[in-house]
Amino acid sequence: MKKQLIFPTILGIFILLSVGAVADDNPFSVSGYGIINYANFDWELDPNRRAAIDVERFVVAPKYRINDTIRLEAEIEFEHGGTGSTMEFDKFEEFGEFETEIEKGGEVIVEKLAAVFSIQPALNFRVGHIIVPVGLVSKRHRPQHYFTTTRPEAEAHIIPTIWHETGVEIFGTLGALKYQAQIINGLDSTGFSSRHWIVRGHQLRFETVNAEAPAFVGRLDYAFHENATVGISGYFGDTAANRPKPDVNFDAHVGIVSLHGFYEVNAVRVRGLFLWGTLENADKLSKVNRTLSNNLNVKRTPIGSSALGWYIEAGYDVLSLFRKAKTSSHVLDVFARYDYYDTMASVEGTIFDNPRWERTTWTFGINYHVHPQLVFKSHYSLRRLATKDKNKENTLAVGFGFQY
Repeated sequence: MKKQLIFPTILGIFILLSVGAVADDNPFSVSGYGIINYANFDWELDPNRRAAIDVERFVVAPKYRINDTIRLEAEIEFEHGGTGSTMEFDKFEEFGEFETEIEKGGEVIVEKLAAVFSIQPALNFRVGHIIVPVGLVSKRHRPQHYFTTTRPEAEAHIIPTIWHETGVEIFGTLGALKYQAQIINGLDSTGFSSRHWIVRGHQLRFETVNAEAPAFVGRLDYAFHENATVGISGYFGDTAANRPKPDVNFDAHVGIVSLHGFYEVNAVRVRGLFLWGTLENADKLSKVNRTLSNNLNVKRTPIGSSALGWYIEAGYDVLSLFRKAKTSSHVLDVFARYDYYDTMASVEGTIFDNPRWERTTWTFGINYHVHPQLVFKSHYSLRRLATKDKNKENTLAVGFGFQY
């Protein structure tokens, strides 16, 4: 089948399945979401940065119920309107070569592909390629779940969003408490950098994922209201053993902890997150990464031994002041958000603590929900770097998102 026919064919199948899923006895169901954004930049360090339009993502999430106990679930994401590239390490070349095949500017990613075994509310299992439940975005990543056109900065610059790996999970509900525990494949430290810390350690560059060292994930959420939850999540795993080549003889464990919560009751919406992470032997990793092959397509910049970020956003539905019918689907949220994040919060050895990567952002904007499934967004953000000169990065952005 020609590549240009793959997407329409897949989409057509999912549409047919979703139409058939209207019947209660149909085992198929399909959901998903999409986002398109425009941004205009006024950045002192990059004065010629051009305005951009981005078909950020379109996600299709089919499910198939085998029986009352077992279901299959998947999530396929089309990013930036394209397919993408793959990389393969050929160790049989004389020096060990990295080979890259580029198809188009975007990506098609399988974010989830798993079997779920529902035993009882307190005890269930998930096996396969699964979402890593660290932070707030991992559970609330649809456009209706955050105010700005793009996902919160303080989280997206420190950990992958959406983070997905292969492994096993146990999860359940105990009254108002929900828990998740996972064993998954770990990160690859060749992708770590000054700007994004461990984000690009998420192994997406290769056709297969190295799984020499597992990682462990846990999450607890307490719902004190139907639309209000607080929680904690964490991650721990070695990132040295999963490198493309066995080029280090030391450990490089990553530990992450997140405190998060949201309150969305009546006209008020408040969301927030605190995220802290640490990296073992960051100075040694930085030295080794400087010698990596150009073909590996990584940053090769110094890595912070810890990263810190937090944000809080609050909005109010101003239409609620004039609404007579409580059942109206129109919502107009006026909001503000504050982000602080430093991907080099601390450093080791001779590594320079670059103030360029300590950032604060004030964002103000409006979200207009014409329907619970469709939202139009606009915001203006004022990002400031910790450097003394040319530290202003202002962005005007508009966009829309939908879910189905």
